[in-house]
Amino acid sequence: MTVLIAGGGISGLTLALSLHQAGIACRVFESVAELKPLGVGINLLPHAVRELAELGLLDRLDAAGVRTKELAYFSKRGQPIWSEPRGLEAGYKWPQISIHRGVLHHLLLDAVIERLGRDAVATAHHLTDFTETADGVRANFIDRTTGQDAGSFDGAVLIAADGIHSAIRARLYPDEGAPIWNGRILWRGITEAQPFLSGRTMIMAGHEVLKFVCYPISNPLPNGKQRINWIAERSMPPTYAWRREDYNRAARLDEFLPWFADWRFDWLDIPALITGNVHAYEYPLVDRDPLARWTFGRVTLLGDAAHPMYPIGSNGASQGILDARVLTRELLAHGATPAALDAYEAERRPATTELVKLNRRNGPEQVMQLVEERAPGGFNTVTDVLSQQELEDIANTYKRVAGFQVEILNAKPPIVSMHPHAR
Repeated sequence: MTVLIAGGGISGLTLALSLHQAGIACRVFESVAELKPLGVGINLLPHAVRELAELGLLDRLDAAGVRTKELAYFSKRGQPIWSEPRGLEAGYKWPQISIHRGVLHHLLLDAVIERLGRDAVATAHHLTDFTETADGVRANFIDRTTGQDAGSFDGAVLIAADGIHSAIRARLYPDEGAPIWNGRILWRGITEAQPFLSGRTMIMAGHEVLKFVCYPISNPLPNGKQRINWIAERSMPPTYAWRREDYNRAARLDEFLPWFADWRFDWLDIPALITGNVHAYEYPLVDRDPLARWTFGRVTLLGDAAHPMYPIGSNGASQGILDARVLTRELLAHGATPAALDAYEAERRPATTELVKLNRRNGPEQVMQLVEERAPGGFNTVTDVLSQQELEDIANTYKRVAGFQVEILNAKPPIVSMHPHAR
């Protein structure tokens, strides 16, 4: 029988491609009537790029994104704190890739349509409820735009890949409520600007209360510029009236630009980068508490429906891709059964629970906060403020928890063994 996938985002589409590669029938159901290339930039870490490469997508990723060369942390004054090579430069067998989220989404969608056919993705199908049957599960859908019934579909298992506002998670945990806001607001945009540093550098500057992140998501354009993705972040006072999280809410520059007005470094003019954007978006920083259980019989959670986390350490989408690959492996091993879903959860839930908690503690970005606390007026040499051992320990701990230590990842066998249906 068919695997039913609720949600046509990055995780759901990666799962569809993986199941096709494994010769397992599936169908994707997406709430919206048209999948549009929304959002801003995103990073794919080497362990996730490996999985997409094994799906035959590396050439497409290279054509659409940038192979990140290094990650560098700076103080609010633009002073260097810590930098480390990334991707191939760090010794991985696979690159780290920075790309527009919408471009990645459509890259995956195009691959699904090419390989599985147009009927594999049913749009305007919003899941309303589901019931287990004698040998599977039945999912019921409506068209949210018209309110009309969109039909019922039977499958062997149902996978909730429907994001942070998952209808399936809400059905399983009806008292959970809205996502948890931690008091921070992100303003995100893309600006065409001259390359900075190596032209393939991802930077983070500031500290826990006020932070700026940016990185290129395109190779140089004919005019010599690059598309630079940027994120301005601030922790707001408890009285701040936050608005519902939404990648598509237009940002107002006057609400946050003044805080970064003097962040002009000799290697990057942050106010100019902010004001040069065409569209910017506001996004309150939210996640959800880790769950004690994802799987209920023939239904399980995946990606942001299972473990929405702060976008710290470039790991949200990467973890959803890993979910899809591990779930595929277990469906191959156990068939489309509750046993497969249980085995998938046994591996992925503990790993992502630890990561959600670590991101709440600022992940590897805590080096910037430690510098701010110890030397708010600046420093001559960063090791006068943070020891080399402290710097290395913070970076290495995050790699261990997130599952992308160089030697371990390079030596790991593929998650999903190749199948004759693979393309």
